[in-house]
Amino acid sequence: MGRDSTPRNEHGPARQRFSSRLVYEAARLYYLEDATQAEIARRIGTSRPTVSRLLAAARETGIVEVRVRDPEHGAAADLEGRLIASLGLTSAYVTPSARGVEPGVLLAPRVVEALAAAQLRAGDVLIVSSGATVYTVAQQSLPAMPGVVLCPTVGGVEEPEPQYQTNEITRALAFKVQGNPVMLYAPAMPTPSLHRVLVKDPQVQRVHNLWDRADAALLGIGAPPHRRWSLPSVISAHEEAMQAAVGDICARPYDRDGQPIDFPGSERLIAITLDGLRRIPHTIGVGVGADKVESIRVAVRAGYVKVLVTDTATAELLLSGDEV
Repeated sequence: MGRDSTPRNEHGPARQRFSSRLVYEAARLYYLEDATQAEIARRIGTSRPTVSRLLAAARETGIVEVRVRDPEHGAAADLEGRLIASLGLTSAYVTPSARGVEPGVLLAPRVVEALAAAQLRAGDVLIVSSGATVYTVAQQSLPAMPGVVLCPTVGGVEEPEPQYQTNEITRALAFKVQGNPVMLYAPAMPTPSLHRVLVKDPQVQRVHNLWDRADAALLGIGAPPHRRWSLPSVISAHEEAMQAAVGDICARPYDRDGQPIDFPGSERLIAITLDGLRRIPHTIGVGVGADKVESIRVAVRAGYVKVLVTDTATAELLLSGDEV
């Protein structure tokens, strides 16, 4: 054959096959005898690039297992226990803080653990809120939950910002977990005439029924409206009623006592109620930042959030002067 017939893919030539004995010998010399790749090449009679491929094969085939121990893991685990004791959480998942990393990217691995702990099975219902953190989490690698039904907790078809377009967040999350999305084709706050139609719509009623029997919820916890650079269209930081708001979940603002705040049009809001969240077994709240400390603390103590996913800096602020 005139040309190299080695199969190729987008990453270049397919990895050469090596005998397991040769792979083991290269790995033994490198990891146990601290030999350099050049020394190994001389000793086994091959080239340095081939040694590099042998070491890669050792990792890929499990001959070598690499463990990276996070030095902050112990501190994070301690914070988790203290958060559970102090706030009355069911579970807490704390990840080391990392400056410059988007909260959704930072928290996603621990969200995976929180979802796995919920042990959702085909036919179970996971409801999904909006917000920048949940939006970003939905773009990350998530556990497979085949057959789990997902639906939004709030309408959002007219929202201009992607982090509040709840159908799209739900669709992305369902794709990641191999679940079945159910859409909510409604704005968060319809006009009075449209609201009268929507509450009778079979699809909207179906979503309401899913809220009532939800097994878990993935919830973004919003900071006080007056501290936010971005808000869902139904919430205005300039409304007088919002001055008492310490945060919101599912576009439902609440005060420092955890009580829902009524605002103009809130009776038309197409969203699960805060009281409805209390009835869900696994409500997983995600949030980081000093501006969210009070909103997180109140949401947990009000029973809206039972499982918290956050970072070490936020956890320490939550516990500051607040230990039991």
